[in-house]
Amino acid sequence: MVGKRRTFRDTFKARIALDAVRGVKTLAQLASEYQLHPNQIAQWKKQLLAKAPELFSGKAHHPEKTEQELTGPLYEEIGRLKMDIKWLKKKL
Repeated sequence: MVGKRRTFRDTFKARIALDAVRGVKTLAQLASEYQLHPNQIAQWKKQLLAKAPELFSGKAHHPEKTEQELTGPLYEEIGRLKMDIKWLKKKL
């Protein structure tokens, strides 16, 4: 019997990882409280600690552009070029 995989929001992962970093509760206690495997919590904790220096690096973080933001201007240009071709065909 194959069960459906659970997916977790980033805020949930961050909250659990912060709890693990604080060390108030052990990984086993956190795992039983949130019904997760201790290895999963340890992995999230490791990711948090690895990426924490990037938060304070002082470099501006540029959010990634979505696919629509990247392709939108290209489709507009294609439309303009098609109209130019139609206009030129009429003139010739």
